[in-house]
Amino acid sequence: MQTITNIAESPIQTIHHPTLDKYGLTLQVKRDDLLHPVIQGNKWRKLKYNILHLKQAGLEELVTFGGAFSNHLYATSMACKLFAIKGHLIVRGPEIDRHNPTLKMASACGLTLHPVSRVEYRQRNQPEYIQTLQAKFNNAYLIPEGGTNALALQGVEELAHSLPQSDYVMTAVGSGGTVAGLISGLPNHTQVLGVTVLKGAEYLAQEIHELITIQRCAPWQLLYDFHHGGYAKTTPELLSFCHEMKVKYRLPLEPIYTGKLFYAIFTLAKQGYFNKGSVITAIHTGGLQGLDGLRYLDNQKST
Repeated sequence: MQTITNIAESPIQTIHHPTLDKYGLTLQVKRDDLLHPVIQGNKWRKLKYNILHLKQAGLEELVTFGGAFSNHLYATSMACKLFAIKGHLIVRGPEIDRHNPTLKMASACGLTLHPVSRVEYRQRNQPEYIQTLQAKFNNAYLIPEGGTNALALQGVEELAHSLPQSDYVMTAVGSGGTVAGLISGLPNHTQVLGVTVLKGAEYLAQEIHELITIQRCAPWQLLYDFHHGGYAKTTPELLSFCHEMKVKYRLPLEPIYTGKLFYAIFTLAKQGYFNKGSVITAIHTGGLQGLDGLRYLDNQKST
């Protein structure tokens, strides 16, 4: 039986590419998409210590939040099934599309979906709203949207400690939890670069500062110019790049998070951003089920 602590560490893949060779760069990929068939990538890193805490506290249920195509909801659903947890998902609605692949997965795993209006959903971080939910689900552990909290950072710091020595460690940035954990867990001779996938994400810098609780941490920077139009937006160049990386280098990517990360790495390499001889470790944060969501939306548009 799968236990919380026996999911094996993910492998490292080295990418050999003419662009990297030209600029004397080594690119290592931490394949966290291979951690588990479903609970993969940064979502497992964030969930691990939250689930351990839930079990140790003697709780039997959890409540968390997300949009209809949320990677966090997808991973949480399978985690609840595997570890015998009764799960409740507060889904940004107001209505539930039962054909949505993420929500179908959640229902198949036995979770209860609670659609709420967008107005109510915006209250998800308000203390009064949290108190209301705790009163309603009085034997449940609440996990924030995206899974980011102090216990989540503990899981990402564990990832940081598993990485080979690197000059740069790079990750895609959505809510900021993964990059904050890397900043906290890596040595101060490693530069952490976060590629934001949202347009207008400058506000994230302050939120990441607030998540970091240690004084001595790795130097870091957010890169804001690789969002390709905004969250879940794509360009023909990005889609072509993702296809090439899968076919030529056996590196499956999706264009919402990981595709933008690797596109940024190769663009920066061509611009001479990295010093010759640099070792770059990129975190493949999983989320490949997002491709199912994109295909579903494309089919919806064509019908």
